[in-house]
Amino acid sequence: MNTKSNQHRSSVPLVLVAAGRGHRAGHGVPKQYRLLMGTEVLVHTLKALLADPRIGPVQCVIHPDDLALYQACIDQLDHADQTRMMPAIAGGQTRQGSVKAGLEALQSALQSALQADNRINTSVLIHDAARPFVSGDLLDRALAMADQTIAAVPALAVTDTLKWVDAEGRVDGTADRTTLRAVQTPQVFEFAALLAAHRKAVQTGQNDLTDDAAVMELAGHKVSFFAGDRDNIKLTLEDDFRMSERRMQADMIPVTGLGYDVHAFTKGDHVWLGGVRIAHDRGVRAHSDGDVILHALTDALLGALADGDIGQHFPPSDEQWRGASSDRFVQFAVGRIRERGGRLVHVDITLVCETPRLGPHRNAILTVLSRLCGLPTTKIGLKATTSEKMGFTGRGEGLAAQAIATVLLPD
Repeated sequence: MNTKSNQHRSSVPLVLVAAGRGHRAGHGVPKQYRLLMGTEVLVHTLKALLADPRIGPVQCVIHPDDLALYQACIDQLDHADQTRMMPAIAGGQTRQGSVKAGLEALQSALQSALQADNRINTSVLIHDAARPFVSGDLLDRALAMADQTIAAVPALAVTDTLKWVDAEGRVDGTADRTTLRAVQTPQVFEFAALLAAHRKAVQTGQNDLTDDAAVMELAGHKVSFFAGDRDNIKLTLEDDFRMSERRMQADMIPVTGLGYDVHAFTKGDHVWLGGVRIAHDRGVRAHSDGDVILHALTDALLGALADGDIGQHFPPSDEQWRGASSDRFVQFAVGRIRERGGRLVHVDITLVCETPRLGPHRNAILTVLSRLCGLPTTKIGLKATTSEKMGFTGRGEGLAAQAIATVLLPD
C-alpha cells in the first residue's frame, strides 16, 4: 500500500545530513561550514528550514570532529529555533549510514512527542545541509506530499542531452532523457517505513545508496515525485559557491552608515584605538574604554541598518558598560547585520587627532578590525589626519573618528 490517509499534522520532524567532508568544494573546513555571504552554509540552511513553523524537531547528523563548528552555527539561531533542534549526533561512514543514525536517534524522541502532542506528523523529511536555498514553496509541496504517499522526492526534468561514456572516456550511447529526472532534497517519507527500509538495507549488505528514495526502492516501495526547484542547488564544487554568492548579491541592495565619535583627553597613560592599547601621556574621559575608532565604527554599522546608535544599545547610565571593551559593541553590530541576512562588505575609518600617531600601530589595528568585521584588510580603509592646529583636536584637547560602513541587505 503506497498511499496514506489524510492525516496532516502541524509539525514534521526532519533529519539534516551534515556529516560529509565536501572535498570537491575545495580545501578548508567542510562545505557546510564554509561562509556564504559571510555566514556559514549550515546557518543559511537551518534558517530557511526553520522559517516554516511546521518543521521540527530537527535532528542534525554531523561528523564528530565538527562539534565546535556545529555549535557555533547553532548559537546564531534565535532561541525559539534552537529549541526545535535535537542534540546533534555523529554520522556514519556513508550518507546512508548518517541518515539511518539520524532516524534511530529521532525514533525515541518522536515516540515521546507523539504521546505529548498528537499533532506531530508521522512522516519525516530528509534534507542535505549543503542545500541552503530550499524555498517555502518547495517545503509546501513536500509537506503536501506527506499526506498523500509514503515516499516522495522533488525532481527536475533533465534538459541537457545525456551520454553513456565507456571506461576510455568515449561516448557509448545516448540516454532517453524523457524518462530521467534529477532528484533533490527535501525528500519526504513515512517515518516507520523509511526506518524499516534502512534497517533492511543494512541487513542485506547495501550500505552506500546515494539517497533515501533508493533505500525505499530497495525495500519494494514505489516512490512518487513532485516538482523540484532549480534554485535549490546542492553546493558541491568551488564554482557553486562563487555562483551562489553572485546570485545572492544580485538580490541585495547596498546601504551605507556613517559614524562619528569624540572623546576628551584626561589624566592617564594610554588610549585605546581600534582595539589596540597605545601608550600615551594622557587617557580619555569615557564610560567604556573610550575607543573612538570602534565607537564610530559601531555607529556606522548600526546606521546602515537604521538601528539606533551606540548610546541606545549601550547606555552610559548602565553600570555594566563601565570600562567595557569596545570590541563587544562592534561584535554586537556585526551580529545585527547577520541577523538581518546582510553582509558587511567595506568600512572606511578616519582618525582625527594631533597625537598619538596612527602609523606605528596601523597594522595591529587593521588586524583587530579584520577579525571583528570578518573582512580582509583589503576591505578596510584606515587613515589619520590632523585638524591643522584648529579646534579641540588641533589644540590637543581630545581626539575624534569618523567611519563609513557599506552593507548589502536583502531587498
